[in-house]
Amino acid sequence: MTLNILFFTVTIQKHKKTAQQCIQADQSMKIRKEHIDRALMHRRM
Repeated sequence: MTLNILFFTVTIQKHKKTAQQCIQADQSMKIRKEHIDRALMHRRM
């Protein structure tokens, strides 16, 4: 009886963000939070 075991190696490379990408990520997170807040306020009414 033969048991074949496969080993997978996952390599994760850190992606260095530029200043512009950080600013865009912050803005999109802020907009997303505002939309969620508006949706929750609308549901409560």
